[in-house]
Parts: sequence; C-alpha cells; structure tokens
Amino acid sequence: MKQEQVQDFTRRISQSNRGALIVVIYDIIFAYLDDAKESFQKGDYEAFCTALAKAQRGVDELLQSLNFRYDIAKDLYPLYIFAKEAMAKAVIKNGLDELEGAEAVLKNLYAAFIEAAKQDHSAPLMKNTQQVYAGITYGRNDLTETFQVPETSRGFFA
Repeated sequence: MKQEQVQDFTRRISQSNRGALIVVIYDIIFAYLDDAKESFQKGDYEAFCTALAKAQRGVDELLQSLNFRYDIAKDLYPLYIFAKEAMAKAVIKNGLDELEGAEAVLKNLYAAFIEAAKQDHSAPLMKNTQQVYAGITYGRNDLTETFQVPETSRGFFA
C-alpha cells in the first residue's frame, strides 16, 4: 500500500463514525487485495503472501466487530470465514482463482455497508481530532487538505 493511501485511510478513520469505519476497513481490504494481485503479476510470492495476510487481518477486524445479538451477524460470519479461507487457499495454491469468489462476496457486502453508512448520522468515534477541510485551496497537481485545530490540546485527557 502506498504512503498516500495510508495517510488517506488514517484521515478517514479519524473522522469516521461506526458505519463509515466499516466502509474504511473494506477499502483497506480491497487495497491489500489489489497489492496482492499486483505482486502476483510481478512474480513476487513473498509480497503476495504479505498482502493477503494483511487483507485477512482486515477480515478479522470485520469478524471481531460482529455483534451476535443481531441476526445479521449470523449471516455475515460465514461469508467472512469464506473470504478468509479463500485468501488462505490463494496463498497455498499460489494463484488468483480463489480470490475472485472472495472479492465478489466482499464487494457485495461493501455496497450494502456503503448504503447503511449513509444512514448513520452519529458523531465520529474519535474525539479531539483535527478537522479536515478539503477543497479550500488547490495545489499545482492535486487538492490540498487543510487541518484546523479548534483547541490547542489534543489527545487523551487525564
């Protein structure tokens, strides 16, 4: 994953509520799956395995976020397990065939979570973070983001 992607994900996480955070986790998984495909095309087996291991950690995060008090969690659990197992099979078989099914399942779930996140109007999970305003100024080749801190004290309060 490129450094600019890491910075973008970090910024998005700091500004996310519960619904948007799940969408960000899916985006991270897809970024690692893209890295795995790229590494496979280059013939770099070690980078391929590393990228898939990181994608599996993202799926683990989705698994841990399931709340089994709701019936939907019982439906999501086997789909996440399927995706993890498909990634493991891709490593073992050293191929991309297994990833297609897992990626298709995850993309369908991703589309559903995007719609659910649009309906979540709760406050961001992280407090005392920098406010990010995009589009105030433009750089030579890109959009410039401005960070404004309303308070001088950020971080944990004791």
